[in-house]
Amino acid sequence: MIFDPASPPEGTVRDWLNARADGTGTAVVFPDTGEVLTWVTLRDEARTIARKMSGLGIAKGESVAIIHPNGREGLIATYATLYGGFRATMINLAAGPDAISYALDHSGARFAFVHPNQRQAFTETAPDGVAELRPVDLTNEAELHDIAEDDHALLMYTSGTTGKPKGVVHSHASLLAGGWTTAVAHALTAQDRGFCVLPIYHINGLCVTVMSALVSGGSLAMVTKFSASNFWGQIETGQATWFSVVPTIISHLLHGAIDPADTARARLRFGRSASSALAVETQTAFETRFGVPIIETMGLTETAAQILSNPLPPGVRKIGSPGIGFGNEVRILTADLTEAPRGSEGEIAVRGPNVMREYLHNPDATAVTFAGEWLRTGDLGRMDDDGYVFVTGRLKELIIKGGENIAPREIDEVLYSHNDIVEAAAFARPCAQYGERVEAAVAIRDGSTLAEADLLSLCVKRLGAFKSPERVHFMAELPKGPSGKIQRLKLAEIV
Repeated sequence: MIFDPASPPEGTVRDWLNARADGTGTAVVFPDTGEVLTWVTLRDEARTIARKMSGLGIAKGESVAIIHPNGREGLIATYATLYGGFRATMINLAAGPDAISYALDHSGARFAFVHPNQRQAFTETAPDGVAELRPVDLTNEAELHDIAEDDHALLMYTSGTTGKPKGVVHSHASLLAGGWTTAVAHALTAQDRGFCVLPIYHINGLCVTVMSALVSGGSLAMVTKFSASNFWGQIETGQATWFSVVPTIISHLLHGAIDPADTARARLRFGRSASSALAVETQTAFETRFGVPIIETMGLTETAAQILSNPLPPGVRKIGSPGIGFGNEVRILTADLTEAPRGSEGEIAVRGPNVMREYLHNPDATAVTFAGEWLRTGDLGRMDDDGYVFVTGRLKELIIKGGENIAPREIDEVLYSHNDIVEAAAFARPCAQYGERVEAAVAIRDGSTLAEADLLSLCVKRLGAFKSPERVHFMAELPKGPSGKIQRLKLAEIV
């Protein structure tokens, strides 16, 4: 299998991993532990586990949950699931107990690879019938399933405005195409090594770094999680040539006291920002201080990450824009779903080989999301005469905190679970650290003694600390439109 910038990858993840294992190159280095994983070892261990999964009777295309942070074991478990023709169901460890339990149940997973640090959370959230899958306990091997590029490969849950997470299904073809669009936009080669600091249970970490390395033939330096104090040292130890992060990380690094070593700075070709808008001032200050160009991009879970990217230097980077389409087509749609004139605001839509197959068990949501071949992103924007897109707002009411999508309705439902709540709505407030933070407003019944601390505690228990509001504002009545619907976007102005 040869990387071709002119056409999307053919075949399956199994095909590409076999092709990479024909050589003797390094696949992943782990700066935290000093481990090195070659493509041959990665393929051999993944193949062995995949055969044992088949021996366990796991059906082709069946969901297998991956409950792991970044690391050797989690990466091999993910590749084993993909290699065997099963549907890798990536569980977001920051999603909170309710969302984890929902994903395990909705996916139909009977088995889960579970990191030791996640066993308690798994025990507390897993529905009946979901068993831990331990490679050391698997003994019987069986023939691998025959798989094709259109078969299901990945299931990843993303928050939606309905409050219930939606299960995005990618095929082998669209999953590989997600890595290919990144490799094309950033001119990745076998000599490049990406720094994987974002979790691979997010589409950015999985496709932008892991899949792009598989497709391009490059390699990765992978760490368990982001650390501002260790970031530049890990870049140096891992000998990375590029990194992909979110604006929150860029801000943390900019406000930190540590600079990269001269050798690391010289080796780095670029840094990449995605998941939410990067402030112009932050990007300029980062590049001025560190001398590393930042390429702003835009992507979705539904498109195996990237749909837009600014070109690499010396190409034109338009600060404030996530760029132009690479490997897929992007257009702006009017309200009647026809193409908008250049410069006019409308909904951003995309079509290409990286677009998802469907929302699992949700044909209505799938139908609404597509306008013919075009996937509607729910984001508003305009396109200039050069094809650069400028995002102007969101149709969806997602709160984007540190690059993590949080559905306000999910928080609403927890607040409404308290008997004293009459009205409730979560909303975003600007935040210097995370881009946006979560707050909520409620109206309570007459005579109630309910306090803010009570609601904050309830949310943390149900959702986890990351998704929970930092403040809950008490109001006599929440603002409503003519139809009686609470006007969520007005709340930030009012409070």
